[in-house]
Amino acid sequence: MDETSDEPPTSAVFLDNCHFSQVVFNNVEKFYIPGGDINCYYTLTQNIVPRGKDWVGIFRVGWKTTRDYYTFMWAPLPSGTRSDTAVQQQIQFKAYYLPKDDEYYQFCYVDQDGMVRGASVPFQFRVDTEDDILVVTTEGEVEELELQNKTLRKENEELKASCASLQKQNIDLQEELNKTQELQKNHLECLRSNTEKLELELNSLKKENKHLKELDDCRGEELDQLKEQIKNVTFDKEHLETRLKTALDHMDQLQAQVLIYQKEAESLSHLDRDKTEQLENLKEENRQLRMTRTQQQQNRDLMKELREQKHLFQILQAKKNEVDEENQKLREENDELLRYLSQTREVSSSSVVSEARAPIPAPEAGGLLFGNPYCGANLGAGANLGAGAADVASIRKCPMCDEVFPEDIETSQYASHVQSHLLECPLCSEAFEKSKKQVFDDHILCHGLE
Repeated sequence: MDETSDEPPTSAVFLDNCHFSQVVFNNVEKFYIPGGDINCYYTLTQNIVPRGKDWVGIFRVGWKTTRDYYTFMWAPLPSGTRSDTAVQQQIQFKAYYLPKDDEYYQFCYVDQDGMVRGASVPFQFRVDTEDDILVVTTEGEVEELELQNKTLRKENEELKASCASLQKQNIDLQEELNKTQELQKNHLECLRSNTEKLELELNSLKKENKHLKELDDCRGEELDQLKEQIKNVTFDKEHLETRLKTALDHMDQLQAQVLIYQKEAESLSHLDRDKTEQLENLKEENRQLRMTRTQQQQNRDLMKELREQKHLFQILQAKKNEVDEENQKLREENDELLRYLSQTREVSSSSVVSEARAPIPAPEAGGLLFGNPYCGANLGAGANLGAGAADVASIRKCPMCDEVFPEDIETSQYASHVQSHLLECPLCSEAFEKSKKQVFDDHILCHGLE
């Protein structure tokens, strides 16, 4: 399309009101090869006055108004010619703006009032065969000649009628009629000249036809190759359709599996909620077990303290036995000293005897005549041992039932009594009170869950 900022002038006037004989299109091909520029040849008759906004458009066959153009070019104004003679014009349409389909189109000359003043025979944009080219060349020439003859006959009839009317009206109009006949003669000479040009163009077209025939042979080989390619593409298409069908079947299977997985996911979701609830319950039970274990740890600490007290008691008992042995030795030494003192009394002097007759204070219990060097210390140690023994005796109390046992009870009996209040785990040897049997059972259950 012509690259101008102005749109061509159009109108909503239909075909019936247009004058197609004022501009005659020449050398219109039946087929134009796509991708190339095309030249449009036309003749401006003396019945039209060209103006600056006249244009030539390409219209698809079947158009209704001049607004239906596909592309257009501005029509150049003729230069250096008289307005009373026919003028040959041509314009070129660039390939970029031409139609790309194989529909039928035609050239139309439109004046600046939007009125059609001439139209060409239909043509197509495609590659034609040799027969088509021959038909285009022959029929195009005949159609153009018939159109021109028709135009001439119409004009001749108008001139004859006008001449008859003028002869009847006034003899002075004879000169005007002669001028009109002269113009008609010039027009016929112009047509003869155009015919000669058409014959030259026909010869040129025949040469082009021969060249196109050679090209057609090459195109035939290319067509065979294209057919082979089409055959291969068809085979690939059938193969791909088979694969597509297989893929669709597989996709249907996958969709069915997805539905099954969704149902399984829902059931797993319900199961997960159940497991979550169970986990919460287990956490609560675990918390209770931790509390129970804390209590058991406290019980173990008490048992450990009890064992330490028992060990301390044994140590103190051993010390007490040692002190008793020392006291026994001291008593034996004291008895020997008493016997020695009695012998000394018998051999002493009279004064000594008189003094001996005087009452002699008896030594204090547990003491010696000359004093017990161990009296203070040993008595203190004995007192301490007695106090330790009393403390140990006070320990002989069951931590479970608060039962008090005598001091001389066997340790095994005391431990057996304490053990009778406890339940021991067979897996980790942890002890529980019998009064808390539920905690013991939960502890055993936790071992089963591990």
